[in-house]
Amino acid sequence: MHSASPDELSPRESVLVERRLAALTQFDTRIPTIYRQAHELPEEVAGWIAGWGGTSLFLTGPIGVGKTHTAWHTCRRWIEAQYGPGQPWQGTPIVKTYRSTALFDALRPDAPDGEGRALVKTLQNVDLLFIDDLAAARPSSWTQERLFELFDERYINRRPVIITCDVLPSQLTEVVGPRVASRLAEMCRGSVVLLQGADRRKGAAA
Repeated sequence: MHSASPDELSPRESVLVERRLAALTQFDTRIPTIYRQAHELPEEVAGWIAGWGGTSLFLTGPIGVGKTHTAWHTCRRWIEAQYGPGQPWQGTPIVKTYRSTALFDALRPDAPDGEGRALVKTLQNVDLLFIDDLAAARPSSWTQERLFELFDERYINRRPVIITCDVLPSQLTEVVGPRVASRLAEMCRGSVVLLQGADRRKGAAA
């Protein structure tokens, strides 16, 4: 297939190419070093990106099969897809990433100057939110309430979340609370991807 040279691009297409390159370059600096190596995405994940319509993605499987690696590169490919010719112009997509333990710490009631509530408001509105290793966090009733505020807003407005977790959404009630678990199950319906294989940390880096 013939690809247009820079001289053949329309002004809008040229801007999109430049913005896409800048967004990807900036995101690449945020990917942890161990996950920067090339990573082929499973067919189901590539299909989720290509057919994305507001659904969320849940990556599950045993420890060490590459869930986090897959999620980082899914975020990158998702950003790239936002600059496709059929996408509406929305400016640079905002992507936030959190390990669940760091997120739960940030949402504690003793966070200074209301930072927890400010963070919830920010994460309610970002274009894509990636939460890593969700079942690893230890919840409190307070953090579960803040998580409900966060997920309910994203659920209502069909803003996507990428979750990695060792268990299925239906098994997360004790961590996130029943209301969030229910919303997650619907948000990720048809987009729960089971990754399988040996623990890669026992051989090469995961």
